Amino acid sequence: MNKVEIKKRYLVNSYSFKLYAKPEFDSSQMSQISYGLEDGLNVSTYAKPEFNWLQMREIRYGLEQNLDVSLYSNPEYTWKQMEKIRKELESKK
Repeated sequence: MNKVEIKKRYLVNSYSFKLYAKPEFDSSQMSQISYGLEDGLNVSTYAKPEFNWLQMREIRYGLEQNLDVSLYSNPEYTWKQMEKIRKELESKK
């Protein structure tokens, strides 16, 4: 990646990050959102205050693997339940 591409990615990520910088999110949740933005993921799937940071992480891991995260993106699932579903989906890939 050349300097222009890096700068462009930084600007896009900075702008996107500001869209999600809300008081409803704690620092751990914001970290998960930031990691997803840095990786070019569609963080809107998990950038919701009803998900704790561990749930967000499991959804992010699934997005990184191109899994159908809609199968476990439910705030009623614990992060451990999400992890189990994610790993099951990964094993079927």
